[in-house]
Amino acid sequence: MIMKKKIYTILAILSMCIASGAQQLPLYNQYMMNGFLINPAVAGHEGYTALNLTARKQWVGIKDAPSTYAFSMQSRLLKNSFLSSNNSIKKRQRVMSRNGRVGYGFYAFTDMCGAFNRTGIQGTYSYHLLIRQSVLSLGVSLTGYQFRINPDKVRLADADDELYFNTDKSAFVPDANFGVYLTNSHIYTGLSMMQLFQSSLKIGGNGGVDYRMVRHYYVTAGYRFEVMPDVLIEPSFLIKFTEDFVSQADLNVKTYLGEKYWLGVSYRTGGSYSLVDETINGRGTAVVLMAGLKIDKFFIGYSFDHTFSAISARTYGSHEIMAAVKFGDNARRYRWLNRY
Repeated sequence: MIMKKKIYTILAILSMCIASGAQQLPLYNQYMMNGFLINPAVAGHEGYTALNLTARKQWVGIKDAPSTYAFSMQSRLLKNSFLSSNNSIKKRQRVMSRNGRVGYGFYAFTDMCGAFNRTGIQGTYSYHLLIRQSVLSLGVSLTGYQFRINPDKVRLADADDELYFNTDKSAFVPDANFGVYLTNSHIYTGLSMMQLFQSSLKIGGNGGVDYRMVRHYYVTAGYRFEVMPDVLIEPSFLIKFTEDFVSQADLNVKTYLGEKYWLGVSYRTGGSYSLVDETINGRGTAVVLMAGLKIDKFFIGYSFDHTFSAISARTYGSHEIMAAVKFGDNARRYRWLNRY
């Protein structure tokens, strides 16, 4: 009975860190600036070769709180794309890039929470079909990550805890994602399915239990309209839910000022903000403030979110920084590609 209790204690801690309230995937605020993070079909849809770096620190002020770092690269095999401009590459890709339908991407990430760490990579293939003035994009990705327990951060109530010493400290977990994305010059909408394999983590060796990675669904949509010259308004939403019907929604409004600046605000419903220990047990909504600017081909964005739950008394909020650079032809050459 004592051993079983210890197993479920470790399982609860694991759930808190990699699920953060039953959401097992990394939480991002600025996915509107890099939709590839939540939908593989977005890879290459703009026509640029884009490099993105995202760093997120959650619940600042709480020791060993969750933090996420992600690097992504995506591109489109267009005839005159940045990558295909090199003659040696152009010869190899001439047939594939002629119609500009093939996109691809790469995504590497690391999640840290207390003694737990996930480091993974994802490779993506996408295909873009021009339908009148819109583009239908399909994408599939293969992903895998290494789950590890850092012994230096483990504090045991029982120094001879058999469960801990008999538990593997690392495991490799493979999985796959699929996405659909429909876009034109004003409207975009998408559906992605993450963790299709629903792989399991074995906790506690042969005598332990399985922690299953459940399938996640992301539904997003947005509309851009011009309210005055050089001022665009973009309302959008993102709904996240699992097969266990754990759901969360983001309601967003962004304002683009010319080609250089943007401001935004987001309201997030309760579902991802939870911390479970002896003194804190909070779930709640959150408000996110966003701002960014463009300098030549470089993009920088920052966001701050404040949660209205019990945990807000112990933290200075969560902070996220996004930096991107885009190479290649101006997307305006291709009428079916959305602006950034």
